[in-house]
Amino acid sequence: MGSSTFKAIKFTKNEKAGFGNTVRTRVDEYFKSNKIERTGDYRIWIKVIVLPLIYLAPFALMLMGIGGNHLLVFYGLWFLMGIGIAGCGLGIVHDACHGALSKNKTANWLVGMVLNLAGGHVLNWKIQHNVLHHSYTNIDGYDDDIDPGGIMRFSPHQPVKPFYRFQIVYAWFLYGLMTFSWATYKDFVQLFRYNKKGLLATQNTTFKAELFRIIGNKVIYYAIFIGLPFIFLDVAWYHILLGWFVMHFVAGLTLACIFQPAHVMPTSEFPLPDKDNNIDGDRAVYQLLTTSNFAPKNRILSWYVGGLNYQIEHHLFPTVCHVNHRKISKIVEKTAKEFNLPYNSELTFIGALFKHGKMLHSLRK
Repeated sequence: MGSSTFKAIKFTKNEKAGFGNTVRTRVDEYFKSNKIERTGDYRIWIKVIVLPLIYLAPFALMLMGIGGNHLLVFYGLWFLMGIGIAGCGLGIVHDACHGALSKNKTANWLVGMVLNLAGGHVLNWKIQHNVLHHSYTNIDGYDDDIDPGGIMRFSPHQPVKPFYRFQIVYAWFLYGLMTFSWATYKDFVQLFRYNKKGLLATQNTTFKAELFRIIGNKVIYYAIFIGLPFIFLDVAWYHILLGWFVMHFVAGLTLACIFQPAHVMPTSEFPLPDKDNNIDGDRAVYQLLTTSNFAPKNRILSWYVGGLNYQIEHHLFPTVCHVNHRKISKIVEKTAKEFNLPYNSELTFIGALFKHGKMLHSLRK
């Protein structure tokens, strides 16, 4: 194992009578009094069936020869697969990796492994999302979700580069490369970095074991989603590769357009620890200050994105299945207002994207 270079941040305030304790007590009472499970119900299991079908059914049709003589249909099937990948990630994999989909750990593990079918690696995602993003939301140097590797600027604490003046334009293309990077090189880069920081040890695994798993997963993934089309489709090889890229571009852009307006917004705060690696604040309040909801009344969008338009509720209660977010959001919003705390929520999805674009523009300098 690599030597640990990771130093956790401590939140100094934990007020027993404060917002965090109050909202947790009220949400717990909601589940108890209504005899509702915090994990998923029949609604999540419908998604477990439907969303993978949106990804895999077009692929099966393609292998059976549908669209082979019509490039518009051919690329349309890859496009639908991209919608399916994003839907799986947002609607079922996300809950499963948080242990929120089911009380059954095996069920969570199996559904979480769907990520491997999209070319990703579950353990890396859990470290990036569950450990770093949720624990250190919007903290530069800790939250990987606001670390675009120097090609964009997501935090006012990051250095300015001249080409950031154009990031409002090129960001959307780079967003589309999100799952493409997972499927190609990013898992290897993350694995080396997480090993160096000692984060693999916190997950009870080793560098060699995860490297072996990543290589094995990638071989299987490419054999299925690149190899089989090469074998069975009477289509030029470059169309297959371009179709595969279209699939990932659609998936990446969709995922980014859901996650980015939740944290990189004009209302978002970007706290930094002091010299002793402490943040003077309460963790629950910190989640309110760094997070934003959007389109709370859009039931169709909420279904597809796995309730992640209720990002505040998710960050306060990450082990609560998203099918409960809409109901508990009323409790969270009411409690936040009682404590004179912000409850940031954009009325529409388009409005949220517009505000995110404004934030990208403001961060150019």
